[in-house]
Amino acid sequence: MSGSLHVRNLDDDLIRRLKRRAGRHGRSAEAEHREILRKALASENEIDFLALAAELRALTKGRKHTPSEELMREGRDAR
Repeated sequence: MSGSLHVRNLDDDLIRRLKRRAGRHGRSAEAEHREILRKALASENEIDFLALAAELRALTKGRKHTPSEELMREGRDAR
């Protein structure tokens, strides 16, 4: 299934530059936009939640942690 993305409020100069770039690559502005997004996001790695959680635990190891129920109680009492 293909999605659709609408980008609003683009600067006219940016649109002109996109169209020129698309022309140089022999593509429509829409195809050029897709290619720019594809390339920009190709190097993005999905965040591995378990690795991120392990990193956070390592960073906070040995620190005093306040139990969440205490924090919630303090928040309620402050109202």
